Amino acid sequence: MSANPNTVAESDFLPFTRPTLDEATIEGVADVLRSGWITSGPKVKEFEARLSDYCGGRPVRAFNSGTCTMEIALRIAGIGAESSTDEVITTPLTWVSTSNIVLDVGAKPVFADIDPVTRNIDLDRVEAAINANTRAIIPVDLSGLPVDRDRLYRIANEPRAQRHRLRVVEDAAQSFGSNWSGNAIGTSGDFVSFSFHANKNITAIEGGCLVLNDEAEAKLAEQYRLQGVVRSGLDGMEVERVGGKYNLTDVAARVGLGQLPHLEEFTHRRRDLARHYFHCFDADLFAEIDCRLPVADFTQSNWHMFQIILPEAHLAARRMKRADVMAALHDRGIGTGVHYPAIHLFALYRRLGWKEGDFPHAEYAGRNTLTLPLFPMMTTMDVERVVDGLQSVLRGA
Repeated sequence: MSANPNTVAESDFLPFTRPTLDEATIEGVADVLRSGWITSGPKVKEFEARLSDYCGGRPVRAFNSGTCTMEIALRIAGIGAESSTDEVITTPLTWVSTSNIVLDVGAKPVFADIDPVTRNIDLDRVEAAINANTRAIIPVDLSGLPVDRDRLYRIANEPRAQRHRLRVVEDAAQSFGSNWSGNAIGTSGDFVSFSFHANKNITAIEGGCLVLNDEAEAKLAEQYRLQGVVRSGLDGMEVERVGGKYNLTDVAARVGLGQLPHLEEFTHRRRDLARHYFHCFDADLFAEIDCRLPVADFTQSNWHMFQIILPEAHLAARRMKRADVMAALHDRGIGTGVHYPAIHLFALYRRLGWKEGDFPHAEYAGRNTLTLPLFPMMTTMDVERVVDGLQSVLRGA
């Protein structure tokens, strides 16, 4: 059988993301495995201390995902615990975990459409959605571009039709290394949730952390992290509340410890690659066909992802859909991703009453967003290859 001339060698395939792990980290993991202490132990404590240093000395607790961190923040805040009328406002354009955790605690997610330029939650719509049942806001820094923190907290601290301050759970899963007005995300605000999943700017393979306001909240987080258990002395044990099994392993923590020193280097490289994307794209072509680029923020964003919004009408005229573009790029040895479909159009959320047309900006982005390769080990030639391939597909070559 002859080889397919369009097949790209596996070694030449460019994925949309790839973690960067140095040999010292790999050897450090081997040391942890040799130590015999591979679940939560001294490396988790060290990782939490380093994360606290990064977050300006705030208490930080590590977990096995950046999903449970948000759920635990809501539980610490008492949301959903006593009243099924509690509402939490969030964006419909993010990974579905952000709204699933609201359902998990027994509260109601309330969606506010996105700003079509930033693709982050529209804070005008957040303000309009607040009512007497609103208890919290979960903003998401999509692709690492920060939501306006100044306005966000003005809204949370002075809500209309409310007598109490709204809690904020910052879904900063994608914005570790980003900043707002020069202050690193995580150094201020209310609860801040980070993810260290394999596709994030720094990774612990899996994992996440929650930045808290004080030691009392940190103690509650520890209880929720491990079955609600409180220990005292050598043999004392009490369970005061229902918790879960959310602890991070020392193996994962050692990976995270190896990644942290490279954060500034990784962020700088991502910004350089993003700049090169903008330099290489044919601006006239994109304007003509309505192919939309992200906000060109090279100061505050960590450029977790480089996402474009494909030209729906242009593709439809050629009887093409996003999947066709992705397949054509794959044939050229270029991997892409979809981040994310609009949450409210998933079957689970349709059953809860949402429907097509509720959030048109999120729906358009959800149908047409395409994540292009961006990770520190890429070269400028890789960027040029992606741009050439994409523009050839859009032109019909």
